[in-house]
Amino acid sequence: MNQDQGFRQAPAPATLQGYGVRLVPLAPAHAPELEAAAADGKLWQLRVTSVPEPGAAAAYISAALQGFKEGHMLPFAVVDESSQKVIGTTRYHDIVPAVARLEIGYTWYARSWQRTHVNTACKLLLLRHAFGALGAQLVGWRTDNFNHASQRAIERLGARKDGVLRHHALRRDGTVRDTVMYSLSVGEWPEIEKQLEYQFTRHHAD
Repeated sequence: MNQDQGFRQAPAPATLQGYGVRLVPLAPAHAPELEAAAADGKLWQLRVTSVPEPGAAAAYISAALQGFKEGHMLPFAVVDESSQKVIGTTRYHDIVPAVARLEIGYTWYARSWQRTHVNTACKLLLLRHAFGALGAQLVGWRTDNFNHASQRAIERLGARKDGVLRHHALRRDGTVRDTVMYSLSVGEWPEIEKQLEYQFTRHHAD
């Protein structure tokens, strides 16, 4: 990882824990459990995501770790604290040290863990680490223009929609997608943090 210029501390492998989940540095040993998580719902069949197909988890992890070596990614496995099982993955990506900016993405969870506390928990941990420990000035997200569920999830976090990049990236089926961009600044984070904590508490009070 290159020496950072804008970050308080350079993004580096770390374990983030709380709210019933643990984010651990993604490693080749996670491939079998990641395969099992992807099989819960056959997530690779979704056109607007990049979940690895059966047999492809090792290559998926290898590509993520290559991104880490090149300095623009920091991938995590998502572990459920109660079962100690890997239930998905997420990562920081498009890390730009010069301006203390990074994005959160490549996020997916086994179907049985979708629409639970997990996404809010992971985003709280990732955002708190980004703005607190790393000193990020801005955190971004990007998603497929047809991935409406992802767009709603990002908007529920309180992120602002920056715009749409048209004809921006290839999908797995070879078609070209428009990409919807969102962001959250360090100045907006304190209020968003309170709201996410409220959402998490309310979920567990139900």
